[in-house]
Amino acid sequence: MLKSIVHHLLDRSIYYAFDATGFDRHAAAFDPDDGAVDLSGKVCLVTGANSGIGKATALSLARSNATVLLLCRSEARGLEAKRLIQAEAGHDRVHVEVVDMARLRSVCDLADRLQGERIDVLIHNAGALLSTRTMTEDGLETTWATHVAGPFLLTKRLIPRLATGARVIFVSSGGMYTQRLDLTDVAWHERPFDGVVAYAQAKRAQVILSELWAERLGDRALVAAMHPGWVNTPGVEQALPRFYRFTRNRLRTPAQGADTVIWLAKAPAARLESGRFWFDRKVASTHLMKRTKETESDRLGLWKLCEEMTVDKS
Repeated sequence: MLKSIVHHLLDRSIYYAFDATGFDRHAAAFDPDDGAVDLSGKVCLVTGANSGIGKATALSLARSNATVLLLCRSEARGLEAKRLIQAEAGHDRVHVEVVDMARLRSVCDLADRLQGERIDVLIHNAGALLSTRTMTEDGLETTWATHVAGPFLLTKRLIPRLATGARVIFVSSGGMYTQRLDLTDVAWHERPFDGVVAYAQAKRAQVILSELWAERLGDRALVAAMHPGWVNTPGVEQALPRFYRFTRNRLRTPAQGADTVIWLAKAPAARLESGRFWFDRKVASTHLMKRTKETESDRLGLWKLCEEMTVDKS
């Protein structure tokens, strides 16, 4: 009883839930047999797969005998990740596809190249936390394009290629807990740009889109969003230097951050529910504060906005 109360209090603290000690506590309840699933014959796509959580995810999937496509913006970094993953996985079914998730034309080109593939797992992991506002060639703010418009378009274009019972997984962030969905100025024309807020709002949109995709895809695919906790990645060190200096000794490893992504890709469908949000292999609330809750109108507006942003590319 006392141990349960302590765990509850530590999780409510956020700090001791999202850090490495939180993972260690939660992992004590994991089923060790979950990692033994053989993915032979499965095709898994991972965006942002050349470093951090994406690379750790791709490596684990490859070790489970899946064919893994590393979807990377940089071909050179993708090829280096491919070389390392192939060596550790012990097979050559690891391939690189170049795509910039912020550029809709690039996303469409990738979807066209994948038309012959059957896809079992699609993992939206690529991310960008920027300090200055930049716009893409499509007229979209880069953070929003990378996390929202690009993944929306790729999912839409790949629906015909999804195997029955496929998994579509969005890697979100605990930062989304701080933000309510706000569609009034996603391009940041009317307000000073704040990269951390832009990132968190895009991550909030990802979670809502995962719920909407689950409704629309039904039994065709299992859709999930998750957050990995606080993870020691190159992106965190570069984009949040003060946060990194304060927490670096407590951050999770990329493998720990990737754990729930991999579990969602492998776990029996009977143990999962489409459209849910997950943290450390458990369903988690999507809101910690009432002020962040969106309306049904907000949700419909998000879907409509994504359709409008990608209509000419579909």
